[in-house]
Amino acid sequence: MATMVTAQVQVVPGADRAHWWNEWLDSRQSFPATGNFTLEDHAHGLLLVHNEDTVGPGEGFDTHQHRDTEILTWVLEGAVVHQDSAGHSGMIHPGLAQRMSAGTGIRHSERNGAGYRERERLHVVQMWIPPDTPGVTPGYQELDIEGDLRRNTLVPVASGMPKYRGEAAIGIGNRHATFHVARLDPGQAITVPDAPYGHVFVARGSVDFEDNGTLEQGDAVRLTAAGGHRVTALTAAELLIWEMDASVRR
Repeated sequence: MATMVTAQVQVVPGADRAHWWNEWLDSRQSFPATGNFTLEDHAHGLLLVHNEDTVGPGEGFDTHQHRDTEILTWVLEGAVVHQDSAGHSGMIHPGLAQRMSAGTGIRHSERNGAGYRERERLHVVQMWIPPDTPGVTPGYQELDIEGDLRRNTLVPVASGMPKYRGEAAIGIGNRHATFHVARLDPGQAITVPDAPYGHVFVARGSVDFEDNGTLEQGDAVRLTAAGGHRVTALTAAELLIWEMDASVRR
């Protein structure tokens, strides 16, 4: 893995994301996840997939397979019913940190926890990064951190970085990546970690991103050797932030 040194801040408006949809799924993709290419072609740092999905009631992804991928699911509204071939099952709801390590291969399904009669849509962000080591035994971890997210601070949710050992809620199989979440009241601010690669996504509300103006829900910023920016909530807001010190590009 190689580290770029040229400082860059790229604002990506939500309207510029790839858009894929059918009768029950509306998927806004920060990095194209469908098409005839490898995910590494469009990755930023280690981030291969960053899909914001709205899933209709009673719908979802039937059983399918993954291999050698660290998959994080973060629910904004509703709940995901998860089942996998390693015997893990349960309901993923807002405030629950969840990670599945595909390793040598795992089959799973993900569906909206609300049925057709309930008419409640699921709003969820799913993110993929590669593991440090391919071919490991598949794994799963989850932890409810709802209480920790009420602090107007940047919370390390999932990490493999040694510096966050003992702080992050759950682990992830890559020592070069940390996933943070910040829920901010109006006027509150956090500072983006200074790292070779960063990705900031506005999951809710609107914020002021230092030196780059106002960002709304669905907007993102890709940073290369350019962390340390202050982000201030203009309304109640939720930020999803990746801190990465390596890249999939060699």
